[in-house]
Amino acid sequence: MWSRTLRPRGFKVAQPVAVNSQPTGRLLSLDVYRGLVMTLLIAEGAGVYEGLRGLGVSWLDPIADQFFHPAYEGFTFWDLVQPAFMFIVGVSMVFSMRKRAERGDRWGRRFAHIVRRCVILFLLGTGLHCVYAGEMVWELWNVLTQLSVTILIAFLIMRWPTVAQVFVSLVLIGATGLAYRFIHVVPYDQTFAAGANFGAYIDTLLMNKINTDHWVAINCIPTAAHTIWGVVAGKVLIGGGGVRQKAMKIALWGGAAVVVGYGLGWMGVAPMIKRVCTGPYVIASGGWCLLALAIFYWVIDGLGFKRGGWVVAVVGTNSILIYMITESLAYSWLNPKVGVFVEGGLRMVSVSGPVAALVNAVVVWALLWGLCYWLFVKRAFVKI
Repeated sequence: MWSRTLRPRGFKVAQPVAVNSQPTGRLLSLDVYRGLVMTLLIAEGAGVYEGLRGLGVSWLDPIADQFFHPAYEGFTFWDLVQPAFMFIVGVSMVFSMRKRAERGDRWGRRFAHIVRRCVILFLLGTGLHCVYAGEMVWELWNVLTQLSVTILIAFLIMRWPTVAQVFVSLVLIGATGLAYRFIHVVPYDQTFAAGANFGAYIDTLLMNKINTDHWVAINCIPTAAHTIWGVVAGKVLIGGGGVRQKAMKIALWGGAAVVVGYGLGWMGVAPMIKRVCTGPYVIASGGWCLLALAIFYWVIDGLGFKRGGWVVAVVGTNSILIYMITESLAYSWLNPKVGVFVEGGLRMVSVSGPVAALVNAVVVWALLWGLCYWLFVKRAFVKI
């Protein structure tokens, strides 16, 4: 059980997984993993990472840089957050679909649920771009829009053998990479060059525009591997065997993927670029997601180290809602409104602007966490 006094009443958690049994309830490790990802995301929306960078402290800059995407080519810690988000959805699907099957839902009814969910995610994702732009626009780059495609692909092959699922994921990665290399339409004929590649060309067909930051909509094809691999890992978790055996299996897969991904990059097969989701990036980041799940599962559900996990877990209980609130309101509205009092008050007592801005961002981050906590205590969960 969670052992902190602030633990919300009614926060029921799964019992430790027996050495040789299948998990029957919610996996604590998965809740913590999801919550940690969402906590990091709301910190970005609150402006925490920009605040850290704004301090201009030389030794802190390399750490702060890990919470931003590279300008184009390269790999930072922040490049793992979206893959983790999509991967966790795949793991959760296994538990969700098992529950629906146990209550008698046939495949057709489960498929209808997935389609409805994908449509909602698609609309939310495209709607966020309208919020960003302040007008009606047609843009397909948001993670929720991407997720609406990867979920559908992962579900359609969910009942396939593991080998077949992995094969499909590799085909999606490979086919996209080949398209970048061999489908050249002037001026989008420069393989992986920013804004001049196959993905940018497809964006002109889908949206009659390209992204100024060089994201491409067809990232949903190769990154479907992340959701598929989440499904594969989820099947391992609900399968037979002990906790250690399952964690080791997932960790070995993850380690192999990390080695292969980085190896392909080092061999020059393709560069490591998140913005167009090259093969090395997708495989390596997926491997890190598998390794993270194995560690969380072994430490929390296996060894029973649960103390304090609820602090991040509550953020994941309303993941889509808090993501929407953060993306639409946090930086553009909540941060400056709170800043009137926090930054204004700190500057009155001669606290420097960068420090005041960082404190303000942390306060906004805390308010967003508090909203998640309050929603959990009230048992108010928005599900799609």
